[in-house]
Amino acid sequence: MTTTTHVFLSHGLESGPGSTKIQAMKAEAERFPGVQAHAIDHRGTMDPATRLDQMREAMNRCGATPENTILAGSSMGGWVCAQTSSESPVLGCFLLAPALAMAKYPQSSPAIRARFNQIIHGWNDDVVPVMPVLDLARKQQLPVLLLPDGHRLENSIDRVVSEFREFLKSCLSDMNKP
Repeated sequence: MTTTTHVFLSHGLESGPGSTKIQAMKAEAERFPGVQAHAIDHRGTMDPATRLDQMREAMNRCGATPENTILAGSSMGGWVCAQTSSESPVLGCFLLAPALAMAKYPQSSPAIRARFNQIIHGWNDDVVPVMPVLDLARKQQLPVLLLPDGHRLENSIDRVVSEFREFLKSCLSDMNKP
């Protein structure tokens, strides 16, 4: 029996499920056999807690199990993925300029719990300061890739997709070990 791996993509505050990054990562995930990718639509709310509920509902609706779930999110979507993993450890957590260590969020520094983790952040991010994210990553010993880009990572889309591809390969090969 083949197990389906679910990839849930969570966009940022002022973005949407059709954004360039989310769609590029969704297309990359769908190249892998046995993977179903879901771009969650959070545009109806700016509230982090409501978006977290939307992630939980999407996972339940799809019948995803934590051990077969990969979360990928940008900015507020990164926080949603990080917080989701802190409540229920998942296979993978891939975060782009995650809105971590932000005072307005219900739990601003979640303990990210995934077998595989990756944070990508821009040195020139003017929305989510890089240093608090680096501090959180250091405390949790999470891998971080810093790029010469801003918050949207718009000049690094090819690199982000390439990193996501390798991340997915690592997650999926680990799942398929006997």
